[in-house]
Amino acid sequence: MERAHINTKYDEELGVLKQKILRMGEMVINNIESAISSVTNRDVELAEVIIESDHQINELEVDAEEMCLRIIALRQPAGRDLRFISTAMKIITTLERMGDLAVNIGNRSIELAKEPRMGICFHLPIMTESTEDLVRRALDAFVNEDVDKALIVCRDDEYVDQTYKQLIEELMQMMAEKTIPIPRAMKIMLVAKYLERIADHAVHISEMVVFMVVGKVIRHQESTMDYLDDQFHKSRHGAGEDTPPDTSSGTS
Repeated sequence: MERAHINTKYDEELGVLKQKILRMGEMVINNIESAISSVTNRDVELAEVIIESDHQINELEVDAEEMCLRIIALRQPAGRDLRFISTAMKIITTLERMGDLAVNIGNRSIELAKEPRMGICFHLPIMTESTEDLVRRALDAFVNEDVDKALIVCRDDEYVDQTYKQLIEELMQMMAEKTIPIPRAMKIMLVAKYLERIADHAVHISEMVVFMVVGKVIRHQESTMDYLDDQFHKSRHGAGEDTPPDTSSGTS
């Protein structure tokens, strides 16, 4: 998605906006990682830090949204630029929701620390690592306006979903064998559910990237992956007849 604006200040503003979103994304990823660490290490103080620091993510959300609105008001973007700004606003909101889910994990961590330490869930760290990786790659696809990376994130979410199912099965077996107290297992299930929702948000960001770059909505396709393989990629790498024209505003 190349732009050739006469006014370099405009490009600078768009670059600053990207950096704000990246910074917000890194804060969210760090909070997710720390929240899970607080669960596994029974670190109540770390969980409390995460909960307290969420206001910084909220403040950055407001700041980035205000910048989007200023750009719309002053630059009156059209075409791809307008899709970029509208997508940025949605991603900002999505990242804030991810931050809230990290806070939820922190709250469950505090509750888990009050209970006896029994039962270690093998799949939780695996799911955490995969989820964080999806978020990072989704943000990278946004910053680099890379459709192919975005599509891979959509596909790789299946691994997180499968790991989530395995985690639930693991906890159900542990409860049946009485190697973990039921209240503790239920709280770990909630933590896993929060991670699964974060991964879904990463997919939504990737779907938005596809719309931003080429103007195709893939979110509500009944068979999204088949659609991408059979229609989307063929049009991009084939004749390119479905690729929308470059309608960047060129606002000066």
